[in-house]
Amino acid sequence: MATRADAIAVVQEHFQSGQFLKELNARVAYRTESQNADKGDALRAYLVENLQPALAELDFTTRLVESPTGRGPYLLAAYHEDAALPTVLTYGHGDVVDGMAGEWRDGLDPWRITVKGDRVYGRGTADNKGQHSINMAALRAVRQARGGRLGFNAKFVVETGEEIGSPDLRQVCEAHRDELKADLFLASDGPRLSAERPTIFLGCRGGNRIHLDVDLREGGHHSGNWGGVLANPATILANAIASLVDGKGRMKLEILKPPPISPEVRAALADVKVEPAADEPALSPNWGEEGLSAAERLYAWNTLEVLAMSAGNIERPANAIPGKASAVLQLRFVVGTKYLEMVDAIRAHLHADGFPMVKVSGAQRFAASRADMDSPWIDRAAKSIRQTTGKPPAILPNFGGSLPNDVFAEGLGLPTIWVPHSYPGCSQHAPDEHILLPVTEEALAIMAGLFWDLGEMPRTSHK
Repeated sequence: MATRADAIAVVQEHFQSGQFLKELNARVAYRTESQNADKGDALRAYLVENLQPALAELDFTTRLVESPTGRGPYLLAAYHEDAALPTVLTYGHGDVVDGMAGEWRDGLDPWRITVKGDRVYGRGTADNKGQHSINMAALRAVRQARGGRLGFNAKFVVETGEEIGSPDLRQVCEAHRDELKADLFLASDGPRLSAERPTIFLGCRGGNRIHLDVDLREGGHHSGNWGGVLANPATILANAIASLVDGKGRMKLEILKPPPISPEVRAALADVKVEPAADEPALSPNWGEEGLSAAERLYAWNTLEVLAMSAGNIERPANAIPGKASAVLQLRFVVGTKYLEMVDAIRAHLHADGFPMVKVSGAQRFAASRADMDSPWIDRAAKSIRQTTGKPPAILPNFGGSLPNDVFAEGLGLPTIWVPHSYPGCSQHAPDEHILLPVTEEALAIMAGLFWDLGEMPRTSHK
């Protein structure tokens, strides 16, 4: 009789034989840069040529759904065994950011994997082709160990627009609500707490980009002839930003802050240590909200970050007062933040504080969401991961970045569990994106164990 250990052994052999990396290499080769308008054919080909055949081998039925706004298509896939079995919905995105060819170490080609030491380089290895490839391989291993069965029903939704903000995902999922009905959402994206510690996160922080523009006049004017009598838009902008966030990264406006951290969230983060690896940036001392641990600042609080600023020509500065200055800020926020009121509140504050010349506008907004901290699925997932690895997983109320978790948690009303397979130093969205071989091997075992355990759950009578 097949056992949990058998399923894990199957997926470990798949990894050790080199077959997993071969499959991943084939997926990395598709130049699925959704931010580049001419890559529509590559986005479609990734779904049609690669994922559809791979899922069909696992007896999934698949079909493409077109974007309602003319962007990249979606892949919906379903595997059904028995209406009395639990149903799991999972997710992945086949698109990647710009390949940045020519900027990678040692001239590496972003469109094929290269193994150097414990690192596997290639665009999409961490975000997200490697992660949904791990989950697909684990499903295959469980099905093989069970003699052609999973022991549960499974559904997939794969989008091709996550890197441009998942603009149609909620609309597509809600239009196919019945088709995507499930008991649990279980997927993988983003980084673990660290390479050494398996992690569960229950949602994500939201993101709200805020543009500040000061446009006083055309062109620059000589700083000797006009200095002291012409208002400087860069000086105005710097002081406007300083009225929002101080020199230690602490937000000054109450509306920028979240509600108080709940006891449940504090308890979950009590054993979470944010400890960068040797090749990751060291934490800045005395930075961020006072009275919070690093984990609470990162996973349970809001931050206002300056992403970019411009005035004049920084490469070739002229002796002139610039006529314009601009900055892009981003509020990363947790559940409970009044983010829909944010742009108006910042505009009102700046005008009241003597900066009516600062134009405030918003762009690229993502919602924050998370599963209930008392969901029984959290304990089940944590016990499964501990059984496989011998390690207690870090349980984060949300991870620090943004994902379309709200589509599944709020739009489809599902409990959401994310089990990430990357790590903070993976260089996603940059040259040298990579995954780690030890983390990948452990992740394959984790997911095989999780999927096996889902198949061991008792049958239900409510379906």
